[in-house]
Amino acid sequence: MPDSDQPAWQRPDAFPAAGEGWGWVDRKGRRHVCEGIAELSAAIVDDAGASVDMVWTPDHPHLVLPEELPPLLPALKEARVRWAEWEIREGLSQMKIFGLFMAGFALFAFFTRGASAMTGTLGLALILFLMLGFFPWYRGKKRLRRARAWRAEEGLPDLEGLRFETWLMAQKAPVTKLMMGAIGVVALVQWLGPQSLAEQVKTAGLIKLNGRPEDWWRLATAPFLHGHPLHLFFNGSALLYLGRRMEVLVRWPHVLLVFVLSAWVGGECSSRWVEAPSLGASGGLMGMLGFLLVFEWLHRRLVPESSRRRLIAGLLLTAGIGIVGFKFIDNAAHGGGLVLGMAYAFGVFPSSNSATRPRLTWADQIGGGAAGLVFVAAALWTLVRITS
Repeated sequence: MPDSDQPAWQRPDAFPAAGEGWGWVDRKGRRHVCEGIAELSAAIVDDAGASVDMVWTPDHPHLVLPEELPPLLPALKEARVRWAEWEIREGLSQMKIFGLFMAGFALFAFFTRGASAMTGTLGLALILFLMLGFFPWYRGKKRLRRARAWRAEEGLPDLEGLRFETWLMAQKAPVTKLMMGAIGVVALVQWLGPQSLAEQVKTAGLIKLNGRPEDWWRLATAPFLHGHPLHLFFNGSALLYLGRRMEVLVRWPHVLLVFVLSAWVGGECSSRWVEAPSLGASGGLMGMLGFLLVFEWLHRRLVPESSRRRLIAGLLLTAGIGIVGFKFIDNAAHGGGLVLGMAYAFGVFPSSNSATRPRLTWADQIGGGAAGLVFVAAALWTLVRITS
């Protein structure tokens, strides 16, 4: 198949040029030279931190995944079993530590503030217990079963998905990083600035009045505020992954447009159906997730099926967390943002069988530039509001 008929991640030159002889590249991009296949296999077996990202050999002009070289598969099987066992141990440890800590915190809330406070605390405790303990443990159990059942001589079952994700993480996404930087600056001022969180919610959070935002501009400032470091961590991780995926597949203007529009619509939905004040970037992030779900379904050759399933799993996980934490999670903002992102993908990108990513147009750049100005202005106005 000609390279033009293949998606970028599947082409022989998808990864950088190889070096001379044998070697491997770690996750920071540093290259390590080896004497041959035996030393390369030993590096994988001894790789406690899963840092062997790519390898090169005299037979390949470009870097390849270690999973693409049959002689390395026995070493990979051994390493994967060890990595899965480590993940299981860490998950169990987190479940024990975090479960005990949050149980104590819930009891403290019950005796000091009553059963209603304990209910909300237990909901948050359950979410964090699942996110930080149970899900890593469960993922480790699944990986261990797969690793033990995997016969190295048969090759890797999901090589396409692994190749896509590796390629994706190697691509540049400057606009996504700038967006994360702006949100990070606001978060830093939140925690070091003169106002308490309660004051910040009053000055820049999404305060509702009779089913409408108290001030229209709060729809733009609230997404930059986060209630605590874990809130920022989860939203930041989602932005960096979803934003990179969007920026690589459909270019930078749509990252800004989808985020800004989805955050706005999510805020409007929240104003109508949730009385409590809201803050956080979740509406925009759900819009990005909804966009990718539809776009990748309409352009199936661009992304392997296993990677598309990863997005569906993310949607189901978010829905489950929303059900468990309905008392303090703004499901209206989530739903509004999700629908807007899906509608945007349907409206802007028609279905295609092409393996080539959509081209960037002048209209895209003008729209993205306008969305970027809105994003920057909203970040600056948020800073003004929480420091005055």
